[in-house]
Amino acid sequence: MVFLNRMRWLLLIVLFLMVAGFFTWSENVGITRVIKVVSRLGMTGAAFYLHQMIVKRGAVSSFRWKNVFSPFLYFAYIALGFVSFLWSTDVGYSLLQWIMDIESLLFAFYFMKCLMLLDTYFPGNTIKFSNLMGNTVFMLMLIFVAGMLVAPDAFFRLVEGGEDRRLGGYIMNPNELGMICGLGISCLIFDLYKPRFRFFTSLKILTLLIVLIETKSRSSLVGLLIIVYFHLRKFDLKIVKYSIYAVILAVLPVGISTLIMRKGGIDDVLSMTGRMPFWKALITEGLPREPLFGFGFMRINYTDTFSSVHSYTAHMTHNTFIQVLMNLGFVGLTLALIQLVCTFRGFLKEPEQKKLMMLGIIIPVLINSFTEFGIFGETNYGILFYQMLIFSISLDKNYRFIPSEISFLKRKRPDLSIVPGRLPELAPANAVNL
Repeated sequence: MVFLNRMRWLLLIVLFLMVAGFFTWSENVGITRVIKVVSRLGMTGAAFYLHQMIVKRGAVSSFRWKNVFSPFLYFAYIALGFVSFLWSTDVGYSLLQWIMDIESLLFAFYFMKCLMLLDTYFPGNTIKFSNLMGNTVFMLMLIFVAGMLVAPDAFFRLVEGGEDRRLGGYIMNPNELGMICGLGISCLIFDLYKPRFRFFTSLKILTLLIVLIETKSRSSLVGLLIIVYFHLRKFDLKIVKYSIYAVILAVLPVGISTLIMRKGGIDDVLSMTGRMPFWKALITEGLPREPLFGFGFMRINYTDTFSSVHSYTAHMTHNTFIQVLMNLGFVGLTLALIQLVCTFRGFLKEPEQKKLMMLGIIIPVLINSFTEFGIFGETNYGILFYQMLIFSISLDKNYRFIPSEISFLKRKRPDLSIVPGRLPELAPANAVNL
């Protein structure tokens, strides 16, 4: 078990540093760029290195594709983004965004392939994607909990004319921060199914809930409630189920007053905090200029920002689907929507627990996509999570080995029983300490 324990910690550290690379840890632009380049490119290289470690330990690198429309339509979307350099209104910016998406795509591929190889060639392995993701978010949010106490000026962002403040500061958009909290809670809930870990898992979930409330993110609260509902349906113990319902009902009034009914009241909610007029202006004024193929990858106008007399000025749309519509036109939006449908179809084909885990990740990310960067927007960790989900449903175990692969496994893994046409199994007589 030494190898698996070491691999668990290495995967956790690599995922933590990769996600942390999307945060802006310094107001100095130069320092921020160095952190992002070193952490993100470094962790992509680290994911590949861990993949090679697993292969050298005794795993065949080959795999099969399943749910092929989801990954290949996503590749087509990326390819269309590359072609759009021909008409982009700022090729340099489009290229930068495209390269960052490719970098996160490579990380997602090798990271998820590591988990697939561990499941295939190391029977009894308990390393789970949900646990890695939940603990990654928890460790990140501990930084924000400490920041709330030690450096509130840096970790809080003043909003609504300085009358209120939201956790995130310059480090991370509060809505994005709330989204990752909901995602982390969703992943940690799976540990509640294990009695041995319930106390510490509850503390982790409570920590993330506190951070989510401090972000005052309405969309994240909605996503969390949907996730909790899906999980509650799976609890067999009625006392646990009804206790959770009671807690939700008790805190709901506080949540509504602090998160939903902020300054501006119901009118602010209905206008999506001023986003609706901006979206209307984008579609009625901006889109007719370039309706078919848009302004180029991650570009929404001929200039760096879009402005209208009826709305505010911004450089991105705050809605991932309108973002695609503006930068790749109706062609790009159609491709993205079909790809999303194929991905959800892939989710529904998975075993019940894996399906629940993937829905628990995609729900907060997708809800956030309607108000912020999202899964098809400017580079953010929502894109990374979506890419990881795509590979989680498309990378399949390979068990039709060629002779050289069988020879490799017999030499490297005498503890495995290798039968062509079947998945490797531990050979009872030759089991060794991993």
